[in-house]
Amino acid sequence: MKKKTITIAASVLMLSSVLSACGSKENNNASPSASSSASESSSPSESAAASSPAAVENFDISLRHIQISDLQKFRKAILEEVVAKSEADVPGAKFEMDPVEDSVQRFTKLPAEMAAGNPPKIFDLFGGPGDGQKYARAGKLLDLTPILDELGIKDQFTDFSTFVVDGKVYGLPIGASSEGFFYNTEILAANNIAVPKTMDELDAAFAALKAKGITPMAMGSSAAWVPFMLVNTLVARYAGPEIQAGVGDGSRKLTEPEVVNAFAKYEEWIKKGYFTKGELGIDYTGQINEFIGGKAAFLFDGTWRASAFTAEGDGKALAGKVGYFAMPSATGGKGDQTAVNYNQNNGYGFSADVNDNEKAAIKAFIKNLYSEEYQIRGFKEDGVLPSMKVDPSKLPTENPLTKEAIAINAAAGSVFPHFDSLVAATVNGEFEKQIQNLIAGKATAQKATEAIQQVQDKELAALK
Repeated sequence: MKKKTITIAASVLMLSSVLSACGSKENNNASPSASSSASESSSPSESAAASSPAAVENFDISLRHIQISDLQKFRKAILEEVVAKSEADVPGAKFEMDPVEDSVQRFTKLPAEMAAGNPPKIFDLFGGPGDGQKYARAGKLLDLTPILDELGIKDQFTDFSTFVVDGKVYGLPIGASSEGFFYNTEILAANNIAVPKTMDELDAAFAALKAKGITPMAMGSSAAWVPFMLVNTLVARYAGPEIQAGVGDGSRKLTEPEVVNAFAKYEEWIKKGYFTKGELGIDYTGQINEFIGGKAAFLFDGTWRASAFTAEGDGKALAGKVGYFAMPSATGGKGDQTAVNYNQNNGYGFSADVNDNEKAAIKAFIKNLYSEEYQIRGFKEDGVLPSMKVDPSKLPTENPLTKEAIAINAAAGSVFPHFDSLVAATVNGEFEKQIQNLIAGKATAQKATEAIQQVQDKELAALK
């Protein structure tokens, strides 16, 4: 696992070279000309009718996306451009864009649509056994392998393994990211707090801020995937970066003492009031706004958030006043303490139930979106690391936060994934439920890990 993940990270961090484009040649054979005798016998009206172009068949193609707020405005702009290009490429095509909040799409709407057999034709999709791979095994997703081969881009992706079943590709990641701490440099400086390098130093910083009436960390936990990011990384620090894959295949357990210690650290932070008060009633956007408003010193988020703290971003008030660092090392933690999490698990999937016109529109959408142009723009405008191989010289950035993230990732000894890319949806759901139980004081670290492991044991047993 370590060798594979380091290779993936190196590719995404612009250490790879761009592949030669593999374009297909069009066959532009002219239609045979009519014989002179036929031409002479045709009337002017008949000739005009014969030369008129065939009527274009208009059709709609549904596109479900999750770019719904100002925080995603750069990605939405790219998507709209891709749609316009794709409509121009396929006469008659009309993309019907349907914006939905990401957790609603992933855990409510798409599962219901898949069960009913009526998903959108194009939709936001997560990879892994709980999402993309499950739908692919059920025959619900379009096999993209022939399209990728025809477009000549199959080998230009750094990794799409969580979308692969039996060697066939059923989804495409749109970008890559890691997660870590953003911090308000002015708040830390005013309180004589240095950037924490160990968990003990992070604890001391939280305590010092709390003592002065400053919220240490912005947190919005109404959607549990938000605090899940933090817990995921804590678990890797205490139990080692191999823990996620080990739990996924059954060789490791969430009830191991080191995992319980990670949950206990999170539980300790909750009890000490280090997170935003009332976090279960605050969503992800609210969490970002709390940090932007200078109401909290730290924010744990993905590297994609770096674009917010620029002169053009929603957090422009903090432009030049934000830093970034990876989760500090844990005293007594197992394994590589420089490891960073790496996610290339969110992108687009396509319904298996499509006609020829819809498949042509899908092919155009893939051709336009998964291109060097938009990989570069996604990186420059939104801080999204490329999911495809791009020449490093084409990826300069003046964003200091992105530079910091790239340097941290490049220096990491290994990378690790997120649990939700390795376990079934039921396990992921129990994980999120137990995180919210911890926040609400309805569970302990020990009870939470036991509950999640019980669900994972059932899932693994069902596979035997």
